[in-house]
Amino acid sequence: MNQDLLLKAKQLGFSDRQIAFLQGRTEEEIRNLRLELNLVPNFRLVDTCAAEFEALTPYYYSSYDQGEDETSPSDKKTVMIIGGGPNRIGQGIEFDYCCVHAAFSLKEAGFETLMVNSNPETVSTDFDTSDKLYFEPLTLEDVLHIYHREKCWGAIAQFGGQTPLNLALGLQKNGVRIIGTSPQSIEIAEDRELFSKMLTRLNIPQPPNGIAVEETGALKIAERLTYPVLVRPSFVLGGRAMQIVYSESELRHYMRTAVEASPERPILVDKFLEDATEVDVDCIADVGLDPENEEGIVVIGGMLEHIEFAGVHSGDAAMVLPVHTLSESVVETMRQYTSAMARELKVIGLMNVQYAVKGDKVYVLEVNPRASRTIPFISKVIGVPLAKLAAKVMTGKRLSELGFTQELIPDYWAVKESVFPFNRFPGQDILLSPEMRSTGEVMGLDKDLGVAFAKSQMAAGSPLPLSGKIFLSVSDAQKPDVAEIGKLFADLGFELISTEGTADVLEKAGLKVSRIAKISEGRPNTLDLLKNHEIQLVINTPSGQTPRGDEVKIRTTAVYTNTPIMTTLRGAKAAAQGIAALKKGDWSVKSIQEYKTPR
Repeated sequence: MNQDLLLKAKQLGFSDRQIAFLQGRTEEEIRNLRLELNLVPNFRLVDTCAAEFEALTPYYYSSYDQGEDETSPSDKKTVMIIGGGPNRIGQGIEFDYCCVHAAFSLKEAGFETLMVNSNPETVSTDFDTSDKLYFEPLTLEDVLHIYHREKCWGAIAQFGGQTPLNLALGLQKNGVRIIGTSPQSIEIAEDRELFSKMLTRLNIPQPPNGIAVEETGALKIAERLTYPVLVRPSFVLGGRAMQIVYSESELRHYMRTAVEASPERPILVDKFLEDATEVDVDCIADVGLDPENEEGIVVIGGMLEHIEFAGVHSGDAAMVLPVHTLSESVVETMRQYTSAMARELKVIGLMNVQYAVKGDKVYVLEVNPRASRTIPFISKVIGVPLAKLAAKVMTGKRLSELGFTQELIPDYWAVKESVFPFNRFPGQDILLSPEMRSTGEVMGLDKDLGVAFAKSQMAAGSPLPLSGKIFLSVSDAQKPDVAEIGKLFADLGFELISTEGTADVLEKAGLKVSRIAKISEGRPNTLDLLKNHEIQLVINTPSGQTPRGDEVKIRTTAVYTNTPIMTTLRGAKAAAQGIAALKKGDWSVKSIQEYKTPR
């Protein structure tokens, strides 16, 4: 490897990491060699005016071709904001929202803002969002080039989701000042072993768990915990490759086909808490600003209670703010745990915690010391721009200076519902799981929880019916609870339709139900009624981890015919409450600003 060859490789677009792999060396060795040879890229201005007149838009890209560097470092303190990169399922526009608000907030505070993002289809890459924009890949190599060329005062890795978070430690080792929560604290939250030790130290419960680096280890842990277990790789966003497994054969299949396990890529195995209520808690803290001289404070931004049971990814779950079924003692416990963890991690800025509540016992599922995808939703509901405040906290401002020192609980209901792309994927089952699948979200607001839920369904493009026929078919495990749901809809004037097993249960409870043949038994069956638009709502819960073919056909046909469908009994109950509230007729549409500011 000589200077000419290295320059040619860089001009052809090879990264330091790729060259290191081909050379059998480390990325750091190649970077150091390149710096010794003074091989660094120039940055060129994107000509947004096609050379017709002078372009003043400060968009930059890097190049190893010979030529002048067109950057001009500022006299102001410059803060780099690392964006989220490509929008995809699991990492979307919520993180871009946080990056944009950080840019606006830091401009207000007198900083020069510098955005690094590779995605032109975002607001963070709009011409008027930041002072300078670098269209570059979000890699250690590229971010370091920009940081050192611009002589930045600091960099924010907390707002772009998992991508910048994974870069934080490497950036810090190479002289980048990461402002906000330290990369060491981020590592404690992300590394399952360090995280477990922290929770033990704080006496905070977590579901029984273990860490495996190969198949045999995973099987031993699952046997100890007993099935079902939740398995997932570490350091992922959007719940990718996360799955609930119910048997040894399923776990073997997962380990062999879904993930690549190794000491560098451990697999987390958690006992899955069935029928637990999941809660997302977002907070903002200034604890780590000066921990020796001043304690700092932790303020809860919002607590979102999931409508579905634990096991549905938080990006897919319907949620309610404020919590509505949990006792005050459980809520207070979550506040105490959140504060204790934020203090232990010396959080500066935002932190998200996911809890599972079973009975009166509160378990911590995971902690993310960064902006979460629920930050935009909570900020709009409580009327406080949490991402803007967090950016100012990272630059040294106290929450007391910014005027946000206590939790604001709205006196109205806000329901978050997810939007899914299932109609674009024919034949794809719509069941929700720990792996995120939604591509958007909507909000329903009202003084009545039922109306708020109904509004969220309207906004998601699946309005609840006020009359007609409802098809119910539930798993054997949920048959004891289906009569209560059936009665709710019967009392609302709906006609109940079911196949044999569910119909038996409903009739035993004294409910009138029309029986219909299973798909395999002949016609007319549920698919025929759906295609003829004779069914107005479907309630269909899965029969097990491997759904029966009939179930999948019913759920996908409901999607294609735009028939509202509920795949959990809790979702069905919320739908009944929403329909009951709508039938009263005492509701209206108001702008978000018309709702009273929470106190």
